[in-house]
Amino acid sequence: MRNHGGHRGAGRVVDKPHNFWHTTWRLFAYMKKWIPGVIISIVLAAISVILSINAPKILGEATTEIYAGVIKGYAQIKAGMHVTSLPIDFDKIMHVMIVVGILYGLSSLFSVVQQIVMTRISQQVVYQLRVDFKAKMARVPVIYYDTHSNGDIMSRAVNDMDNIAGTLQQSLIQIVTSALTFFGVLYIMFTISWKLTLIALISVPLSLIVVGLIAPRSQKLFSKQQTSLGLLNDHVEENYAGHTVVRTFNHEQKAIDGFEEQNSNYYKAAWKAQFFSTLIFPMMNFIKNLDYLMVAVIGTIEVAGGQITLGNVQAFLQYTNQFSQPITQIANLTNTIQATIASAERIFTVLDEPEMIDSTKKLADVAADDTKIEFNDVAFSYDENPLIKNFNLKAPTNHMVAIVGPTGAGKTTIINLLERFYDVTGGHIYLDGQETHDMTRQAVRQHFAMVLQDTWLFTGTIFDNIKYGRENATDDEVYAAAKEARADSFIRQLPDGYQTVLDESASNISQGQRQLLTIARAFVADPEILILDEATSSVDTRTETLIQQAMNKLQRNRTSFVVAHRLSTIRNAEKIIVMNHGQIVETGNHDNLIAQNGFYADLYNSQFMGNQI
Repeated sequence: MRNHGGHRGAGRVVDKPHNFWHTTWRLFAYMKKWIPGVIISIVLAAISVILSINAPKILGEATTEIYAGVIKGYAQIKAGMHVTSLPIDFDKIMHVMIVVGILYGLSSLFSVVQQIVMTRISQQVVYQLRVDFKAKMARVPVIYYDTHSNGDIMSRAVNDMDNIAGTLQQSLIQIVTSALTFFGVLYIMFTISWKLTLIALISVPLSLIVVGLIAPRSQKLFSKQQTSLGLLNDHVEENYAGHTVVRTFNHEQKAIDGFEEQNSNYYKAAWKAQFFSTLIFPMMNFIKNLDYLMVAVIGTIEVAGGQITLGNVQAFLQYTNQFSQPITQIANLTNTIQATIASAERIFTVLDEPEMIDSTKKLADVAADDTKIEFNDVAFSYDENPLIKNFNLKAPTNHMVAIVGPTGAGKTTIINLLERFYDVTGGHIYLDGQETHDMTRQAVRQHFAMVLQDTWLFTGTIFDNIKYGRENATDDEVYAAAKEARADSFIRQLPDGYQTVLDESASNISQGQRQLLTIARAFVADPEILILDEATSSVDTRTETLIQQAMNKLQRNRTSFVVAHRLSTIRNAEKIIVMNHGQIVETGNHDNLIAQNGFYADLYNSQFMGNQI
């Protein structure tokens, strides 16, 4: 959470933007349709400040009137006149009080209205930013997700958005009001007494020195604190995730000792950072009080000499209190603004990412035959190093094609190219004779359903998780899909059956059951082409058998691609593609490939003889 205003802001660690002014103008350009509202908010804030800074001077007239009445009354008594009450013009004082009350009331009203306007604008801006960010994430290539951590993406979508909202809502107007307050108070102080104003100005360089000396030191210490906190969090997370292993090997005390060390380092860094951060507030108060004392002493001397009225001294003392506040506020806001622009820069970086572009150029199709999918001289690379080259494959309709090979052979890449998560860098892929690059990605993916090694289930009922495969599926189709996936039995044994709510990580069911649900989701989608990418690598033998039975039933009317390391799962495949280093090295069924005694035979025998691949 961002701390707007207050003395702690000067010590906060911030990410500095690489191009401050460019990003700042771009953020304002993004807000262009809300600029009239921002201007209205600034005008309201300015009126509020002007009204409030004029009130003390007017209020001083009441003090002057009371003082003048008291002096006059005592003069009359001293002259021997009979005085029953001091000659104080209470009507005038009441008039002054009413005027001051109206000024403060209107100031508060304009301030509240300004805050309402700016709050609405800031939330609308960030709302639109989130909409654009979410839409952008749907258009970026899959490689963006492969090269950016989930934590980084979430940080941009949540923390950076909150930074911008907080600054637009509070800090932007606070800069304006602080500047107006500083110059407005300075002007009125000069109109009261130029001598007292020069005395008050002594606090400005002193305040800048304090901020300049303490803030950088505080920021370095906060940086060290954040580093220590990160190491402490890593230690806790690591030991929590592996608590079973820690206990198994009797490393509890070692884990505790490691925690104590990291906790101690964080404590030392944190108290120093907080100590230096909190120094700013008392130091600024000391300077303000010193300034206040000097003005009070010299002002009293000038009142005694008749050079200034008592009411003006009273007003000047109030202005002295107000004078130093904008300096501290602006100093604190410096870090906040830097952090906000850095956040905007991180979001704009995502919005500027290259997007997946669906081709609109009509490409040549191939003659229709019994081939469902065809790879024709396909080449692909993530960088300058080719990963797939001269890849040719024909997958017949309603047949199962298995893709096997060692880690890094390019198996999963082939699947990514099939669904156009990536586009080929050379060659062509045809679906029912049509070049997939000439189809939209959505049109291509309507033909596929995929089950991955890593299960993904969302927080919700089991029924909704299965129906996710096809939102318009009927209840009977969902139940039928679960039966085909061999998941219906365990689902009905749960206390709430299909209405069982899965938690965030679906930890309330087993890994094998989670895999069966994702397969049921693929089945309810009723695709023409089914992809299983290491679908049985994380389940036990019994569950693997259930999955295999379901697969044998479903592949009657589907073209199936199965990527597997466990070769026992694909023995019945009509066509097995053996890959190594991005190329097909062998093709055939299981018996033929074993008879060849080549690369596939080595892979198969190594699994069943206990050797390492």
